[in-house]
Amino acid sequence: MAEPKAGFYIHVPFIEHLGIRIVEKGDGVVTLRFDPRAEFANSWGSVHGGALMTLLDVALDSAGRSLDDKCNGALTVEIKVNFIAAANGPVLAEGRAQRAGRSLIFSEGELRSEDGSLLAKATGTFKLLYPKSEN
Repeated sequence: MAEPKAGFYIHVPFIEHLGIRIVEKGDGVVTLRFDPRAEFANSWGSVHGGALMTLLDVALDSAGRSLDDKCNGALTVEIKVNFIAAANGPVLAEGRAQRAGRSLIFSEGELRSEDGSLLAKATGTFKLLYPKSEN
């Protein structure tokens, strides 16, 4: 399968629409970049929390998926986000897989501005998905 332009190995139109890109991907750790456009602003002019939650969701999910190259997706079972400061420009997300079970991954992560200021923290649980076996 060809790698989509954002650096993800699966095609997710919503992620491509947001413009989220992989900066670095290692064994259980993923760094993403989000350069928000004007249409992603809230009524106060900062980045909408829904876009930031999506960024965290993708970072935590991708960190978990990076542990198993046979995995071709993941479903969010639960995610908790604590917003700490408003985002007013580009955002970097780091996701770190903490514990892997048979089919569930537990991840944590954070959002930071380009200057390193902490914007949000998150934890989540994700169910790994695998291709259906051909009979």
